[in-house]
Amino acid sequence: MTAVDATLDDADLLLVGATDWLDRFADGLATETDATVHRRDGVDGALQFVDGRSPACIVTALSLPNAPAVDLIEYLRSETAAPPVVVATDSGDEETASGLLGAGATDYVAIGDDVDAAIEDLSARTERAVSAARSRRTRRERARQFDAMFDDDRTATWVLAPDGHLARLNEAARGMLESPTDDLLGEPFWTLPWWSDSEEPNDDVRRLVETALDGSFANAVVARSSLTDDSTVVDLSVRPVSNDRDELVSVVVEGVDVTDRIDLERDLRRSEELHRVTLNNMTDTVLMTDEDGEYTYVCPNVHFIFGYTAEELRDRVPIDELLGDPLFDRDELAADGVLKNIEVTATDKAGNEHTLLVNVREVSIQDGTLLYSCRDITKRKQREEALATLQETARDFLYAQTHQEIAQHVVDDTPGVLDLDASAVFLFDPDSNQLRPSAYSAALSELHGPLPDVPVSEDTLPAFSFVEDEALFFDDVHRSARLANEATDIRSAAFIPLGDHGVFLVGSDSVDAFDDVTRELTDLLAATAEAALDRVTRESRLREQDRTLQRKNDQLTALNRINETIREIDQALVQAETRDAVDHTVCELLTDDDRFAFAWVGTVDRATGTVTPRAWDGAEQGYLDSRTFTVDETGGEPVGRTAAAGETTTVSNVAAGLRDEPWRTDALARDYLSVLSIPLVYNDLTHGVLTVYADSRAAFDDTARAVLSELGETIASALSALERKNALLSTSMTRVEFDIADDAFVLSRLARAADCTISYRGGVQQTTEGSFVFARFEDASVSAVVEAADDLVAIEGVQTVSDDGASGVVRLRLSQPFLALELADHGAVFREATTTPETTTLVVDVPNGIDVRTVTQLVRETFSGVELRSRQTLENVDERDLYATFLDEVTDRQLEVAQTAYFSGFFESPRDSSGQAVAETLDISSTAFYRHVRTVERKLFAMLFEEGTRPPRPGGVR
Repeated sequence: MTAVDATLDDADLLLVGATDWLDRFADGLATETDATVHRRDGVDGALQFVDGRSPACIVTALSLPNAPAVDLIEYLRSETAAPPVVVATDSGDEETASGLLGAGATDYVAIGDDVDAAIEDLSARTERAVSAARSRRTRRERARQFDAMFDDDRTATWVLAPDGHLARLNEAARGMLESPTDDLLGEPFWTLPWWSDSEEPNDDVRRLVETALDGSFANAVVARSSLTDDSTVVDLSVRPVSNDRDELVSVVVEGVDVTDRIDLERDLRRSEELHRVTLNNMTDTVLMTDEDGEYTYVCPNVHFIFGYTAEELRDRVPIDELLGDPLFDRDELAADGVLKNIEVTATDKAGNEHTLLVNVREVSIQDGTLLYSCRDITKRKQREEALATLQETARDFLYAQTHQEIAQHVVDDTPGVLDLDASAVFLFDPDSNQLRPSAYSAALSELHGPLPDVPVSEDTLPAFSFVEDEALFFDDVHRSARLANEATDIRSAAFIPLGDHGVFLVGSDSVDAFDDVTRELTDLLAATAEAALDRVTRESRLREQDRTLQRKNDQLTALNRINETIREIDQALVQAETRDAVDHTVCELLTDDDRFAFAWVGTVDRATGTVTPRAWDGAEQGYLDSRTFTVDETGGEPVGRTAAAGETTTVSNVAAGLRDEPWRTDALARDYLSVLSIPLVYNDLTHGVLTVYADSRAAFDDTARAVLSELGETIASALSALERKNALLSTSMTRVEFDIADDAFVLSRLARAADCTISYRGGVQQTTEGSFVFARFEDASVSAVVEAADDLVAIEGVQTVSDDGASGVVRLRLSQPFLALELADHGAVFREATTTPETTTLVVDVPNGIDVRTVTQLVRETFSGVELRSRQTLENVDERDLYATFLDEVTDRQLEVAQTAYFSGFFESPRDSSGQAVAETLDISSTAFYRHVRTVERKLFAMLFEEGTRPPRPGGVR
């Protein structure tokens, strides 16, 4: 046999038959290639092999034991992804070859007299079959990839012939046109209605396609014209497709509608322009610095307050000098994120002092980390200092409780303060975005007429004053372009914004009615009104906060009551001896709380799809007999939904959807107005469903749901604990045996990887470092087992305990909890596990009192491909109490040392391993090793020889 193509080096080959030439062929493959060769004698063995894996090629003799090779070929041809089959025979003719090829064989070789030449030919044909099969798989995969891209509903795709005419299109492309598209096939792509509603071709699309026809990739954004006002922009990409001879066979065109993206970019540019305009015209000044105080941004309107240009401020005035140092506590800002309304005095370029309100906020904008928002309140400050002259008016404001009352006080007191009779107050209505005339004097009505609502979006005097927060004084208001009512008899007028609350209007029928004193008093009156309005707003917020606090206090009281009930239930669960006691105690204690009218616990029967009541308490009133509770996730009684989905179900208002679900009628007839149903689940195993009904709506808020859901977990844990306790007291058990076809079991993976038999030998321990088990291997070297274990992610460490060449014991450290621990949580014992590369068998002992279906469910939820092989009852099993008591007597470390010594052959005669060797394996001293072994022996002998003097104590599997 000569060297063959490197194709076979990584191939997985199956040789079927028992002939000399097949042996020589296998030897040649092993010598000249890196192929993995498997041997089977007959059809049955070959079929078992291909049932679990797919070799790259099968080479078989024509004549096989029990059945001919044609049976194997016909079976393989019934599979969708059968491997190629090459048939060889000692002698043959054309009729034989034709029959085999007709049956589905890939190739046929007659060995004849010249065996070496025939084997050489067989090697070449095998390599050819493997290569052809791989090529077919590659083509299928590429075809699937193309179909996936072609069927993408987000991208329109067209396939063009080599002349640029349309050959094929997908549904996304069809959806871009309202008219039928089938009659467009065969037309030049650049003339199609996707690009124009006219008869003229699209030159941009033509050039794009011509680039692809020349063998190059091309991309362009094409505007799609339309007879309507709507237009779209499509991002087109064209890609040439060539065959193995580099001949162009088609062109693929992909199009994505990017109209929204183009519109978004345009809107973003407009938004940026609006942002610049806003910053240039706002009265507040915004500054931004880094942590070192260097300016990273200066608002263009900085001269409004400080008189400097942005460049002058950057070059001449540091932030500390501008606003004062220290302006704020850096730690306080770090804790709150923002500091608002810091009042400072700043000096502008001309030397004038300004009173500012500064807000400081932590940001992360480019290089800036601190943002300062500065508002000049100099005039407001001056007005506040003059409030002493308005004490009488301010005293009236103190007793006002609403904005309307304050507005009326302002109008009533204006004549006495300003000696002007015409006045009005507009209050801002944020819901309608309007200024509404809330109070006005009779004199104003005579001079002006009825006052309309003023939208703040209109360019009128009240709206402008409010939006710009600017006081407007006019010696003659008829000179203002913003005057809405030119027929008004008002001549002198003032519009004073009342903060965020509205606008104060005062006027006169004479010109130049506002001297300096009147202007100052007008400002002071408006400031007083604004302060009163602010007070009412604050008090309203405080009242709302009080109501919120009261609601929270009510919730806290309810939570305390629930917690008290939960504590009573927890105490009762500790004392409960049976499941019935647990169920009835929970129902009784829940209904003792007058908020809950009725509670019951049901058992979920998956076989019948129903939930059967097993305990209840409270105002049941025949509800449980009124209907059948079915397991249904889509609707119906909450207990059915919880049983189906395994999640808490809440119905806050039973009366909602009364006619949609019949159960609600029965519930309302018994004053059940809200329902909470909780799954009783522990370690993924269901112990039933707890359902609680209340005679008030929304009785189960978020806190109640969370607390009662935790209660469900506690109840399920208590029920599991009772099962484990009863299991330990049982003297009979059921032994169940499972066959598992799932590589998720770590020992199955190890047996397959090491190609040997692995059996579980006990010693399960759960520590902070992981789970530890002892496993015995057979028909393999210890190095092969260790190497295979090192390659498995589920095994974090392996330690050799004993080795006699072809078998031994290893101790495995697992990354995930072992099944035996989960079974032990439910009172079952993981007795045996035997795994080979092909099969896995588990044996579990289930004590009397534990539902075997629960254990079976756990195994089937852990693994797939689980088959119950056998089930038998074992009576009078007393050794469990003895074993549990023994485990209760020794520590985990003592048990680990004794098990390691046992599996190392320390107790054999003669010893397979010395105490020193075992101690080194455990990384302890010899003295510590012998101390642990003697302690375990003493405790074991004490149990065996002194059992009559001390009854066994209940324990648990560790």
